[in-house]
Amino acid sequence: MALDTPSLAARAEDTSAILPNLIDICAEALDGAEALLTEARSVLRDKVTAKDRVSGKMLEAHQQATHGLAWTATYVEALRQMLSWARRQEADGKLGELEQLLLQVAFGEYLAQLRGGIPMSQGEMVRPQDLGLSFDQARVLVNDATEKLVVDGPSDGAKARIVALMIERAGAATYGDCGLDDDFEMIREQFWRFSQDRVLPDAHEWHLKDELIPMEIVQEMAELGVFGLTIPEEFGGAGLGKTAMCVVSEELSRGYIGVGSLGTRSEIAAELILCGGSDEQKAEFLPKLASAEILPTAVFTEPNTGSDLGALRTRGERDGDDYVITGNKTWITHAARADMMTLLVRTDPNTTDWRGLSMFLAPKARGTEETDFPDEGISGGEIEVLGYRGMKEYELGFDGYRVPAKNLLGETEGMGFKHLMQTFESARIQTAARAVGVAQSALDISLQYAQERQQFGKSLVNFPRVYSKIAMMAVEIMVARQLTYFSAREKDADRRCDLEAGMAKLLGARIAWAAADNGLQIHGGNGFALEYPISRVLCDARILNIFEGAAEIQAQVIARRVLETGN
Repeated sequence: MALDTPSLAARAEDTSAILPNLIDICAEALDGAEALLTEARSVLRDKVTAKDRVSGKMLEAHQQATHGLAWTATYVEALRQMLSWARRQEADGKLGELEQLLLQVAFGEYLAQLRGGIPMSQGEMVRPQDLGLSFDQARVLVNDATEKLVVDGPSDGAKARIVALMIERAGAATYGDCGLDDDFEMIREQFWRFSQDRVLPDAHEWHLKDELIPMEIVQEMAELGVFGLTIPEEFGGAGLGKTAMCVVSEELSRGYIGVGSLGTRSEIAAELILCGGSDEQKAEFLPKLASAEILPTAVFTEPNTGSDLGALRTRGERDGDDYVITGNKTWITHAARADMMTLLVRTDPNTTDWRGLSMFLAPKARGTEETDFPDEGISGGEIEVLGYRGMKEYELGFDGYRVPAKNLLGETEGMGFKHLMQTFESARIQTAARAVGVAQSALDISLQYAQERQQFGKSLVNFPRVYSKIAMMAVEIMVARQLTYFSAREKDADRRCDLEAGMAKLLGARIAWAAADNGLQIHGGNGFALEYPISRVLCDARILNIFEGAAEIQAQVIARRVLETGN
């Protein structure tokens, strides 16, 4: 689409917006950021350590500072991964003008925030002094490269040029090369097209009517291999890794987060079975998960526990060849339509923490038009929600519900919490990918609207505060994407990556919300109208900062790991 007024075009004409020796100055600036993190970690470790161990009570006592450390570490890792991406692109001859501008603005903005204040949320800023750093200690961040990037990196010309290049590339699957090989990009293209053709035309109507995603869409996804993506080929899956999962989740969520999230429950169930299931359980359940013959749901959370899974009260008592389940669960996604529950309960009544919890692969009947929960011993009701509606949320009650003892995961009691912990890395990587997709959806919608909407005789995209918002969406989406892909590669290499996955989820969720909120602002009053899709994206984006570990819980976990390991 041609630019109809000279405003954006004039600002974007200067193709010398890229700083000279960009990769070198980013590397020098990163040294300063890493030094700042080292100083902050050292100061905080002294405050929260007792008897050579990080104290949970002291972490809470210094929560603002420790959570600020988590965000600081996340920013530093994000910059590391952006620089690593740029170096790979340069080596492959793919570091074009747009990629350089995304790198430059990312470094300039994030370094400025490391120095002046990182937004942990809308009203919570964390600055070096909040981490306990003195003025002199914080100066380790300051060097010539940092100053150059902060002052000149995120210039008006650079942001205008980013948006101009995006407009020139209208119709491309992504804005900027993502750094993946051709096989992954073929997967992206396939699922981007599926989202464009089969999801986007109806997604907003599903949301407004609060409807379940139609079964024909679920079946088409099954035929495309979504539900067996990471299940080994011997069990009927595609045998692909977490990087492929990220690409698929990203593009499906770009169409509608509900569609992008359909595979999450299968991913969690499959990982539970692969890590902890018996040979018989693997043979029984994995092929049916891969084909979508079984649609699972994760049944973990309880009304009064939230993130404190160790305090679960739902009981499972052995009775002959069965366990009898009694208790209540909440925030159970896709529960009515599911055929199986990965159900976490307490099988040892003498315990009050994570010990004594067990995981079941509990069969259930799929809901009917007459009743959502036809099984004896299960009752439930829908929780009405703002967004994330395509699968629906439920409260469940269990009263004498019987599960065959053979469906105890691994056929061993007391391993439930350990089994669940093994899924957290993959679940958070997948959630980070969904966040990237939601943010990309906000960008797609907002860029189109900003070009089409006329105000004061020109398109909105020509106004600096509009194209600046759009440029920052593109920049931060690439940042979140690279951090997410990094965590996926670590998982695929069978390396512990709970820290990296947590960082990707923490930052990705904030970026998705910022993109949706800024996108709605670009729409003005129209964005507040339900008929405009950006209103749906805003509602959908909000949940990302809560599920799979609320931002505050995530920051606590990251801080502990950073303090314990020195990473």
